[in-house]
Amino acid sequence: MKRRNKISLYITLFFIVLYIALLTILYVSEYQDSASSIRSFSDAFWYSLVTLTTVGYGDLIPVTPLGHAVGIVFLLLSAGIMMTLFGAVLSFVTSEGFPLFLLGFQRTKDWYYFADYGAEANILSANIYKEDPDTVIIFGGKRDDQMEYPDYPCLFINVSPARIVACKKNAGSKCRVFLMQENDIGVNSRAIDLHQLPVEVYARTTNGQDRLSGNIRFFHSYDCCARQYWRSKPLCSDENTIVIIGFGNYGRFILERAVLTNVISVSQHVTYHIFGDAREFLAMHTQLNRTFSIGRESETTDSLIFHDEIWETQHEVLQKADRIIICHDDEPQGWSIFWRLSKYYKIHGKVHLHSNRKAPGVEYFGTNEEIYTPNQIMRTALNQAAITINEIFCRSVSYPTLSWEDLDDFHRESKISAADHLLTKIRILLKDDTITEFDALTVQKAYQIYCETKKDEAVLDMYRRLDHLRWLRFYTFYNWSYGVYRDDTARQHPMLCPYKDLTLEQKKERDAAWELLGSISVGLK
Repeated sequence: MKRRNKISLYITLFFIVLYIALLTILYVSEYQDSASSIRSFSDAFWYSLVTLTTVGYGDLIPVTPLGHAVGIVFLLLSAGIMMTLFGAVLSFVTSEGFPLFLLGFQRTKDWYYFADYGAEANILSANIYKEDPDTVIIFGGKRDDQMEYPDYPCLFINVSPARIVACKKNAGSKCRVFLMQENDIGVNSRAIDLHQLPVEVYARTTNGQDRLSGNIRFFHSYDCCARQYWRSKPLCSDENTIVIIGFGNYGRFILERAVLTNVISVSQHVTYHIFGDAREFLAMHTQLNRTFSIGRESETTDSLIFHDEIWETQHEVLQKADRIIICHDDEPQGWSIFWRLSKYYKIHGKVHLHSNRKAPGVEYFGTNEEIYTPNQIMRTALNQAAITINEIFCRSVSYPTLSWEDLDDFHRESKISAADHLLTKIRILLKDDTITEFDALTVQKAYQIYCETKKDEAVLDMYRRLDHLRWLRFYTFYNWSYGVYRDDTARQHPMLCPYKDLTLEQKKERDAAWELLGSISVGLK
């Protein structure tokens, strides 16, 4: 037992003994006096309660000098007890006890706990509340008096996630924990032992894999921004030249999503011109030259051209660009590039600026409101789609395959990448580049077109060829190469070859990503 607890116990025992002693003295001194109304130990106990609580009925009063002395002690103690009780109530109301008490009445609702209150946490919680007003938002810190109170109901409770989970008692719906600061899980004291709690934990990071096993799931704000960018501003069939200015965190993830997602035709030849320091990127992705033309423009495949010189010197490239993406990590620097580009250069294509500030006449992207949404951070729909793809794949092949729970991080990410391409497939089937969201009717219509058109062997072959190209990009991005036998340790795979060299069964494997449309359309009804 801790020293502090021992002291509290001794003090409590002392007051109990003192109280019993006073009752005994009062009883002994009063019961022998015929004029006294306190004739038993229970009378003495009742008198003490009435006196200590300051009720003072007057039905029992001491008459002996010793009884009067004990009465005076009780009177003096009553003032202290009332002040203590008042202080305890005040402390309960103003401390974490009262909010936790109120929280106990809302156990059947969804709880969202944020370790700290900040701009990102505020926006995500506001978006969560918009989607589900019958939810409980909890911030694990004291509210600053200078802080503007959020526009949605929430609680500021300075307690750990474990305390919140204990209060939830596994009742009702889920409890989720969020750490919104970059790499917070490595430094925040409230992240200790989160892996042991029976809740979903979402932690913002700048490195590491997105884990879908266990209870901790990492998310990258830069990756969320890139996903949202290509979702809301998809590559169109008439675009052949894309310029990316700024190759920091945002630029790198925007290019990564382009590599993995922008597969819209088997005959496409989009050229990406990238301005920024790409040495680390090129050193890391050594197999990309198997699916891209690196350093020179190609008429048969997509090209990645990295420029060592500054973008200002490339007037011809900027002039012919169908799209210019300004995604400098330093937002003011991005605005400076935008104004200089608008003022001094002849531009015929679209210009998209990464900015958290909105301005009329500017096509911007990557605001916090767009990035920090439940769909972006928790990726529930995307992850479920990836699981469904794996289930379809397992049923469609003749050889043994692994269930979702048995897949490692890389192969899970492979299925997620396939699910990420779903919206692109819908655009291809419906021949509509403007689709940025989909509902049950849209998916059903796309799936019907797929079922009808795949009866033509040439069209079915084109669908398979397209998804094989997407699959090749994913594997070469992660430095896999061709091998006669699959070897995960050596990163070799027998399907990393031209489509024409695949067996019929290998070609059929590409159907799973298209058949996902059927499962999604049923699930959305």
